Amino acid sequence: MAGLPHSPHAVVTGAARGIGREIAAMLTRAGAVVTALGRQNAALEELIARGDARFSAVADVTDQAAVVAALKEAAARRPIDIMIANAGAAESAPFAKSDAALFKRMLDVNFMGVVNSIQAALPSMRKQPFGRIVVIASTAGLKGYPYVSAYAAAKHAAIGLVRSLALELASTRITVNAVCPGFTDTDLVAGSIDTIKKRTGRDHAEAMAELTRHNPQGRLVSPQEVSDAVLWLCGKGASAVTGQAIAVAGGEI
Repeated sequence: MAGLPHSPHAVVTGAARGIGREIAAMLTRAGAVVTALGRQNAALEELIARGDARFSAVADVTDQAAVVAALKEAAARRPIDIMIANAGAAESAPFAKSDAALFKRMLDVNFMGVVNSIQAALPSMRKQPFGRIVVIASTAGLKGYPYVSAYAAAKHAAIGLVRSLALELASTRITVNAVCPGFTDTDLVAGSIDTIKKRTGRDHAEAMAELTRHNPQGRLVSPQEVSDAVLWLCGKGASAVTGQAIAVAGGEI
């Protein structure tokens, strides 16, 4: 498998925890110079102290001006080659109880956060001979799940953006793809398990079974399996892969 070009500068949003933290670490191990972007400076500095990122940038991806300022500073240090739009959030509620504020929260972080991050990175990326944009979406962007209509709608929008932008940038050296994890072993899913337990009275094993039943392999996906897919998409060998939404979900479609 062809690896990364020499020391590309990669920005990873939502890098302080879960999948984003693993992606930052894996890209660093593969030779990338990683800027970890997130809302909590202490967590980002911890990432740097562990050697899993080189730089940090503090911004909320829903705040366009803050993201533009953070990535302008990052690009001034070193031009951006790779943008990993990972930051996201999930809330669940029956559709009848999903008010406009819930839909706005989900769209703001899971869709507009992606838009803001890519738009802020592209001016620097367009000047480079190599570019990769990877959006961390979800299997919820490929299919429906009950009780997460707002989240699923936002992830569908993110995948639509990926497919459109890939065509718009096809004549450049920038590829645009989405990685769509199934339920993954992160603190976000741990929160979902707690919610199931509280709402249904099920124990931990029963709540876990409710999530893993979606995966034909009968398990949660690991963050490393997601980051492996991201690393491949960022490599030189994936230059002909663009506009794709790749499920990392144990066979779930």
